[in-house]
Amino acid sequence: MRTSRVAVIGAGVAGLVTALELAAQGLDVTVIERAATPGGKMREVAIGDARIDAGPTVFTMRWVFEEVFAAAGASLADHVTLLPAETLARHAWSDHERLDLFADVDRSADAIGTFAGAAEAKGYRAFAERARQIYRTVEGPFIRNARPSPLALVRDGGIGGLNGLWSIAPFATMWRELGTYFHDPRLRQLFGRYATYCGSSPFLAPATLMLIAHVEQDGLWLVEGGMHQVAVAIARLAEARGATFRYGQEAAEVLTAGGRVTGVRLTTGERIDADAVVVNADFAAVAAGRLGRAIAGAVPKVARSARSLSAVTWSLVAETEGFPLLRHTVFFSRDYPAEFNDIFRLGRLPAEPTVYICAQDRNDSGAFPGGPERLLCLVNAPAEGDARLFDASEIEQCERRTFALLTRCGLTVHRRPEATVVTTPTQFDQMFPGTGGALYGLAQHGWKASFSRPGAKTKIPGLYLAGGSAHPGAGVPMAALSGRIAAATLLADRASTTR
Repeated sequence: MRTSRVAVIGAGVAGLVTALELAAQGLDVTVIERAATPGGKMREVAIGDARIDAGPTVFTMRWVFEEVFAAAGASLADHVTLLPAETLARHAWSDHERLDLFADVDRSADAIGTFAGAAEAKGYRAFAERARQIYRTVEGPFIRNARPSPLALVRDGGIGGLNGLWSIAPFATMWRELGTYFHDPRLRQLFGRYATYCGSSPFLAPATLMLIAHVEQDGLWLVEGGMHQVAVAIARLAEARGATFRYGQEAAEVLTAGGRVTGVRLTTGERIDADAVVVNADFAAVAAGRLGRAIAGAVPKVARSARSLSAVTWSLVAETEGFPLLRHTVFFSRDYPAEFNDIFRLGRLPAEPTVYICAQDRNDSGAFPGGPERLLCLVNAPAEGDARLFDASEIEQCERRTFALLTRCGLTVHRRPEATVVTTPTQFDQMFPGTGGALYGLAQHGWKASFSRPGAKTKIPGLYLAGGSAHPGAGVPMAALSGRIAAATLLADRASTTR
């Protein structure tokens, strides 16, 4: 059957990229999104006239989006304004322990040498090179591959067979491997935090995830107007290429007949006929029957213990004093193992969390005109939002611990209840059903986890998956790549059924 009508469920970045690429190829594409705007997790929170990025805040792997726009006959630079960041982030452990990392390895090494000594600077240089090698090893056979496997990584990587597979350290934990480069526990903590970029614990994640450090080192940009503007730009281009967006409408069921997809039924009862459906939602929702029992068996069920991190976030407009914030600042807890034990083993909010702040009116040097500023404050949390209510007293206690840590590091945030929006794992589960509030799909724990994410193609003809829970993984650029893979897979299937 020749596929010409495609329904995309969800206007997250993966769904947007899928819709853009299919519409650019002349297919009839309808995007169904229950929110009022595109973006999915790349969302905004409104506080008065202020618009605050309340999801992803870091833009990396620019080449992914340049390829996406180029494939649609456009230029990324014509639609999104990006400013390169020289300083990646500021890190703090107390009011007198601070370290900046830079886009330049030499500057970072010098800063680390001043902070922790020459031996640690040497270790950082070796770590940065190892992270680069891991990334180069897996980019082709894993990241760009529609359905990778360990065998394919060995066969196609051009990295010396099993020796190459071993070189990416899939069997060592990230925490243990970091110990071979850093003796200062603060640096081990800093670089271990990269595991949380895909919702995982550095004590359980494979050392392969050290590649994330290289991705950030390779280029980090600030998006003029905020990250949400990336989603807006892709949606506008998809519309210009012919895609139709149905905002404020929710898919209730993917319809099938004769063993293949036939369309989507909305919660209003309306039916949208389609020859193919791309689900841009966490595949756990599909497995749980949230989109109908007919397709529930298309993907494996997700154990609660396999979920990635959730979060508690505070989106706020407030005045700050004391600590010199940059666009990206991290304040570390004093007991990192206890923090992840609380979350992943005990299923509770950490007694002392690590705190990330995105100061959205500042640039990478901290320049700021003064007055109230837009802040996103985030701490990691267990993905238990569908199992229990994170009640007001529990969130208030978490808030006290969070802002007490900031005070210990020298930052005072003058919060006002009327200018603060709190989001908990329970609310994230409501926004992204079937997840418990998990924001990254499966946690990347153990060497097999990277190969456990489903690919774009399912065993139901006409049903495809895209998003951060599918291959190649979580994060804005990876989700965009999953959208590209879904579109390419659908088009390849379409071509194979055409004489």
